[in-house]
Amino acid sequence: QVQLVESGGGLVQAGGSLRLSCAASGSIFSLNAMGWYRQAPGKQRELVAAITSGGNTNYADSVKGRFTISRDNAKNLVYLQMNSLKPEDTAVYYCKDIFTGRWGQGTQVTVSS
Repeated sequence: QVQLVESGGGLVQAGGSLRLSCAASGSIFSLNAMGWYRQAPGKQRELVAAITSGGNTNYADSVKGRFTISRDNAKNLVYLQMNSLKPEDTAVYYCKDIFTGRWGQGTQVTVSS
């Protein structure tokens, strides 16, 4: 069974940076597209960034140029480097195995102004 565990969230001031990590187990990680999503209070969950097994990426317009998704297939890890953070980036961030549909438990990111 696929398991995903996120880490790296926290409280940061506007303009700061955080790196989220997602550790995957129970699947052939290297073959699966992976994504980072976020959900702010009162809002729907939205795609932030995704990466294919081959390393192709796509981003939400709101984070282009600030966030970078990457993966380490040897370690079954996917990362989200978040720079120039804004208060509107505050949300719970979730990792998703797009192939299996499995979600992680989420990690809180709070950006203070």
